[in-house]
Amino acid sequence: MAGQPTAFMSYARFDDEHDDGQLTAFRERLAAEIRVQVGEEFLIFQDHADIAWGQNWQQRIDQALDTVTLLLVIITPGFFRSQHCRAETEKFLDRERQLGRDDLILPVYYVSTPEIDDPGRRDADPLAAKLAERQHADWRELRFEATNSPTVRKAIAHLAARMRDASPAPSAPHAIPPSAAARTEPPTHVVDLYHHRGDFTTISEAVKTAAEGDRILIRPGFYRESLVIDKPLEILGDGPAADVQIHARDAHVVVFRASIGRIANLTLWQDGGEGTWYGVDIAQGRLELEGCDITCKSSACVAIHGGADPRLRRNTIHDGKQAGVWVYDQGLGTLEDNDITGNARAGVAIETGGNPTLRRNTIRDGKQVGVWVRDQGLGTLEDNDITANAYAGVVIETGGNPTLRRRNTIHDGPSVGVYVRDQGLGTLEDNDITGNARAGVAIATGGNPTLRRNTIHDGHASGVYVYDQGLGTLEGNDITANAGAGVAITTGGNPTLRRNTIHDGHASGVYVYDQGLGTLEGNDITANAGAGVAIATGGNPTLRRNTIHDGEEDGVHVFDQGLGMLEDNDITANARAGVAIAAGGNATLRRNRINRNENKAVQIFRGGKGVVEDNDLTDNMFGAWNYMAAYRSNVRRGRNRR
Repeated sequence: MAGQPTAFMSYARFDDEHDDGQLTAFRERLAAEIRVQVGEEFLIFQDHADIAWGQNWQQRIDQALDTVTLLLVIITPGFFRSQHCRAETEKFLDRERQLGRDDLILPVYYVSTPEIDDPGRRDADPLAAKLAERQHADWRELRFEATNSPTVRKAIAHLAARMRDASPAPSAPHAIPPSAAARTEPPTHVVDLYHHRGDFTTISEAVKTAAEGDRILIRPGFYRESLVIDKPLEILGDGPAADVQIHARDAHVVVFRASIGRIANLTLWQDGGEGTWYGVDIAQGRLELEGCDITCKSSACVAIHGGADPRLRRNTIHDGKQAGVWVYDQGLGTLEDNDITGNARAGVAIETGGNPTLRRNTIRDGKQVGVWVRDQGLGTLEDNDITANAYAGVVIETGGNPTLRRRNTIHDGPSVGVYVRDQGLGTLEDNDITGNARAGVAIATGGNPTLRRNTIHDGHASGVYVYDQGLGTLEGNDITANAGAGVAITTGGNPTLRRNTIHDGHASGVYVYDQGLGTLEGNDITANAGAGVAIATGGNPTLRRNTIHDGEEDGVHVFDQGLGMLEDNDITANARAGVAIAAGGNATLRRNRINRNENKAVQIFRGGKGVVEDNDLTDNMFGAWNYMAAYRSNVRRGRNRR
C-alpha cells in the first residue's frame, strides 16, 4: 500500500471466502467512496491484502492497529468465535477509552448473530454487549446484493460519511499513540453581556474570532442571536442552562456546519417568525449537544439531515411547533437520556433515509405521536419510555422500517400504542406495550411489521388489532389481560401468529370477524374470559398445532357465517364445548384432539355446519357430539375417535 492505513477491518476470513470475496470487494469500494468524499487516499487495512509474503502476520496486524484511527467490525457468528477478532476489538476499545472517544468502532452487521439478537447471550458476553450499544450499519440483506447496485452504493456512501466524520481531517498527521498524546486545555473565550467582564459581548463575535478547537464560555444572560458554527468549537454555558438563554426569531438559533463540535448547558429558544426555522439545524458532522433546553415556535426543535451524525444527550426538547427532533435525508445521530415532551406533531420524526439510534429517552405528552417513522425512514429504539402521546406512541407508515428492541416501554397512551399502516414495516422485539386506551398494536392497510417476544398487556381494548388488509408476523409474544380480544382480526387483516401466549384476557383470546383471515400456528391460548378463538361474519382463519385450553367459555366458537380451518390443535379443558358451531358457522376440523372439556367435544346448533374428520373427541364431560337431528345433514363426519 502507498501509505499507512487509516482504518482496520476486523472480520472472520471464512465469511469472505464463503461469499466469494464479497467482504474484500466491500472494503475496496468503501475505501474508494471515502476517497471521493475527502479528496485523498483512504486506506483500510485487510490482513490478506496488506501483509507481504514472509512478513510476520501478528506483528503486522499489531503495527496496523497501533496506527489506524478507526476499526471496522464485520459482525457474524464467526467474528465472535475468532479469538483474533475479539483481541483486535478489545485492543481498540482500550484505545477508545484512553482517547476519551466512543465513536471509533463502526460495526457492520453482516450475518444475524445470537450474541447480538439473543438478550441472554448478549448480556453474558461483554464484547457483544459493547458492540450492541453502537449504531451499526445493517448489511444482512445488502450482502446478497451486488456491490455495484444502487442500493449498496448508497449504503456504502452513508457508511463512508460516518467514517469521514469520525476520522482526522485530510492531510492531518496519523494518530499519535495514546501514551504519547498530551492533553491540554483549549484556549477559552468568555462572552459576557457586561462590557469589560469578558472577551466579547456577543457569541457571534466570539465564534467569528475563535480558532478551530477553541472553547467559548457564555456567562448568564439573555442573548438574541442566530449562530452559524462552521468550524470545530466547544460552546458551553457558565451556570444553569436556564440562566444562559439564546433566542432567535426569523432564523435558526444554531446552524452547525462543522466536522465536529460540542454545545452544552444552554437554553436555545426559537421564537417563530416568517418561514421555517429550527432551534438547532445540524447539517453535517458530529455535534455533541448536551444538557440544553431547546424549543421552537416555527418548526422542529432539532433538525438532523444530510448525513450528519450528532450525539444528543440529556437535553430537554419540548413544545416544538412541529417535531421535537426531525431526522431526514440520510441524517443519523444518537439520542440518549433526553426528555422530549409536549411537541405538536412527533416527539421524534424519522423519514427519507434518516437512521438515528434512540436510547433511554423519555418521549411523552406529545400532541400527536411519540415517534413517527415514514417514507423509508429507519432507526433503532432501545430502552425508551414512550408515554401519553395523544394519537399513538409509535406510528410506522409508507415504507418506514425501524427496529424497536430491548425494553422500550410504550404505555398509557390515550389511543394506540404502536400503529403500523400504509405499507409500514418495522421489527419490534422485547418491548413492553401496556395500558393504552385503544389497541396495544394496530396494523392496517398493508402494514407488515414483525413482533417478537413483546409483552402486550393490560390494554383497554384489544392487545393486537389487525384490520383493512393489515399483515404482520407475531412470534413468541406474551399477550395478556387486555380488555378486548388478545388479538382481533377483521376486514381483510391477514397476520401470521406463531408460538405466542395469549392468555387471561377479559374477552376472547383471538377474535376473527368481518372477513378477517390469519394463520395461527403453535400458539398457547389459555384462560380467556370469552372463547379461546371466536370466528364470525365471514372470518376465515387457519389454526394449526395450537393449544387452546382452560378457557371460561368454548375453546373455539364459530358463528354468524364464520368459517375456518382447524388442524392438529389441542383443544382441552374449556368450561363449555371444545368447539361450538352455530348460526351459519361452517368450520373444517381435522386431526384435532378435543378432550376433557366440560360440555361436548363438538356442539352444532342453530344452523351450524362443518366438516369433522379424524379428530380425537374422547373424554369430554357430556360426550363427543351435541347437534339437533335437523342439522345432521349439515355436518360431514368421518373417522373420528369418540
